[in-house]
Amino acid sequence: MSCMRGAVLGLLFVALSSAAFAQEENPAIVVPPPTEGGVYKAAVQRFFDLGGSGEALDSVRAGIGDGLEYSSLFKVLSPQAYLSSDTSARLDGSPPLVCPDWRQIGADALVEGELSQSGKEATVEFRVWDVARCTKLLRKRYTGPPSDLPRIARRIADEIVGAFTGKPGVASTEIAFVSNRTGAPEVFIMNADGSDVRQGTHNRSINNFPGWSPDGNTIVYTSYREARRPFLFVLTRGTQSPGRVFRNLVPGAQQFRGVFDPSGAKLAVVISVDGNSDIWLVNRDGTGARRLTNERSLEVSPSFSPDGRRMAFVSDRSGSPQVYIMDLDGGSVRRLTYNGGYNTAPAWSPDGRWIAYESRVGGGFDLWLIDPEGATNHPLVENPRNDVSATWSPDSRKIAFSSDRRGRPSIYVVDAPTGTNLRQLTREGSSDTSPAWGPYVRELR
Repeated sequence: MSCMRGAVLGLLFVALSSAAFAQEENPAIVVPPPTEGGVYKAAVQRFFDLGGSGEALDSVRAGIGDGLEYSSLFKVLSPQAYLSSDTSARLDGSPPLVCPDWRQIGADALVEGELSQSGKEATVEFRVWDVARCTKLLRKRYTGPPSDLPRIARRIADEIVGAFTGKPGVASTEIAFVSNRTGAPEVFIMNADGSDVRQGTHNRSINNFPGWSPDGNTIVYTSYREARRPFLFVLTRGTQSPGRVFRNLVPGAQQFRGVFDPSGAKLAVVISVDGNSDIWLVNRDGTGARRLTNERSLEVSPSFSPDGRRMAFVSDRSGSPQVYIMDLDGGSVRRLTYNGGYNTAPAWSPDGRWIAYESRVGGGFDLWLIDPEGATNHPLVENPRNDVSATWSPDSRKIAFSSDRRGRPSIYVVDAPTGTNLRQLTREGSSDTSPAWGPYVRELR
């Protein structure tokens, strides 16, 4: 990918900048969910103080609890119900855990730990118990600057979800979106729960369609900052370089959107020449460009299958916009949506089971789910106003989207595939659109 060297946007992306961890016990047991209510009940003790502040201890505990509840898979029990101590004992050298005390209050999980702070470094070590079996599921340690403690707490919550379900939670992930809260539409980043909003672009132009690389180190987006025409740019962290990309891709053409493939080595790019838009596949460095669609119709909104072999996209070749699927060689094209006269913006779930899309119903748009074979098709979110721009969480358990149901467009999140636990993430009174859910960050630095 050719672009000029530039300053790294260190404040744009959340990374636990100096965090390290040591794992004692790998999560090997997946605990069956309780039959009553379908959610796990967790007791989160106040961690043992090894030299931290009371404020830090309270913040970590609250952050773990909030992260667990965000998953929609856990309910955090009130400390007032505890039969044992509200504060964790030392993880090593303490008396055995009295599991019946926790079973009696209905706890499925117990979270205990220790916290220490020394100068510019904080260390959090935690352990998770399956109370029903009185079995230790997980023990880990995170180290980083004290300012990273809220992020560490969310990551711990995600680890706990993973220990019980086999798939981590997403409280520690991020969502990019577009907002005009500072004037022009700029790209912003926030935590998955809507907290800690940071501005990514500052070019005072029109910016849209942010999309993450699989490693979470790059966001590609469309901007009109040069010659008031749409081209692709990237925001980066680490050693990569921000700026405009694909300068020599189909000279003179407008680039309306870029989407990374699951490997991160290629991008699908929507290119318009003389008003006709098609989808191209290009290597990340700008070489190897190949046209995937070559119709006189509209071809937009590419979304890769998780294995990278297929692509969902939108075409109006049948007379109105509909969702299609094709192989990456450009062959085996088939229409997927038939219910409704206007269907667009497909988003393939990371687990491959569903494709979310927008369907015009009456005077507005609703979000629907369809399986890749077209056998099952049902509404996810229905509202008289507009619910658009679906984006999947990396665990495929949630969908973020933009909705004007309360006036100006805001970002919401809902559980999938049930459509339950609707939650509003942005409340600035601005127009917040085009959400893009970031991937898991594998390494905490």
